[in-house]
Amino acid sequence: MIRATISAAALTLSLTAAAHAQTAPTAQTGVKTGTAVKVQTPVAGVNVGVQADANASAKAPVMVGGAPMLPTATIVANALKASNLTTLVKAVQAADLTATLSGPGPFTVFAPTNEAFGRLAPGTLDQLLKPEQKASLAKVLTYHVVAGKLDAAALKSQVEAGGGTATLTTVEGQPLKATLENGALVLTDVGGGKSYVTQYDVEQSNGVVHVVNGVLAPKLG
Repeated sequence: MIRATISAAALTLSLTAAAHAQTAPTAQTGVKTGTAVKVQTPVAGVNVGVQADANASAKAPVMVGGAPMLPTATIVANALKASNLTTLVKAVQAADLTATLSGPGPFTVFAPTNEAFGRLAPGTLDQLLKPEQKASLAKVLTYHVVAGKLDAAALKSQVEAGGGTATLTTVEGQPLKATLENGALVLTDVGGGKSYVTQYDVEQSNGVVHVVNGVLAPKLG
């Protein structure tokens, strides 16, 4: 029986083609916190009760995929509850990275949604999830992780300090470029593919997660 295989180069090509297809999310309004509302500083004439209600709302748990993300839980524990991150969790488990991303870190994770994985070329994800592609899958996933805790403000500061571009060193080893586009954070991989942050600053006990709309592609060969 002839067994279908896929080379590292072919996987990279499939990933890169999908990454190049990303566009800015229509609802993107710039770098903001994971909560949907920014609470303004009280000013003269503003009803104190209204301000108190706004502050209480701001302290509510950040929701991802319809589930509350607890800042006292790990990256993996929170991701397990998010309905839009089930593919990412499956991939993390297949790559044996659960223990790593449950460790002390801290880590900054750019987390692709199920929809992001769905944009990969047909068959790419199935191939990556095969046991023989475990090393390639681990490279793809760790390419979405940066050591240390970088919230939206820190990332924006790095971009501004770099004259419009910040170079992030991933745990995988290859770089990501971070830029701002109409106030929104954009990540560009080594092949030129782009992924946009759609939700910022989801606090974790061992770092921070930023949800992204595309899978970033390192060189696998």
